Amino acid sequence: MAQYHLDYYATLEVTPQASDEEIKRAYRKLALQYHPDRNQGNKKAEEKIREINAAYEVLGDPETRKSYERLRFGGHGRKSDFVEEPTETVNPGVILEAMEKKLWEEGRVEIFRKLMQDLALVKEALAAIRKATVAKLGYDKFHEEIVKMYAKHAIGEIVTPEMEERKERLLDVALHMMLSQGVDGRGGREGAEWVTRQLAAAFQRGRVDGYCEACELLYVRR
Repeated sequence: MAQYHLDYYATLEVTPQASDEEIKRAYRKLALQYHPDRNQGNKKAEEKIREINAAYEVLGDPETRKSYERLRFGGHGRKSDFVEEPTETVNPGVILEAMEKKLWEEGRVEIFRKLMQDLALVKEALAAIRKATVAKLGYDKFHEEIVKMYAKHAIGEIVTPEMEERKERLLDVALHMMLSQGVDGRGGREGAEWVTRQLAAAFQRGRVDGYCEACELLYVRR
């Protein structure tokens, strides 16, 4: 089972402050050191070169590196859930759950901030939600389940192409991080697709919860 460690900077033996050029030089040095032709039959070297390639695939591109930073620290400068090194291995389900929490938070904050920048949109949404609530319950109140049902349809009209592009980058990097840790469902293509669905669902739940939080903040009972 994979170790609970996703510090790609440590893998490439550089600091998080390393420049793109320093990362490239570190990768070339390690790739040469652990190249299969120089380490024939060495299982540890085979595993090491896979880790090095996985790390550089993310850190070697400025955009995916930014996404990795957000997922590594949850976008809030907190210590990463993925740099602990316990003596025992950790269940892949625990690693996946930690990533899902990060993606949920990314989705929640994204939509909440978007709505706070357009209060007129929130008030318009609340008018429609209030009407649906009264029709269903017979009275006015903030009913979270009704708001969530409305949110699932409304979010599609709020999300911009730029927001979707950012989400896809985050999901791609998150999937890469999970697969490099052996979190792959039942393995193979189907396993990777299953992990992708779990990650995407977590991000979407965050968006829905962020929508509900914004609505609840501005809700005034009549």
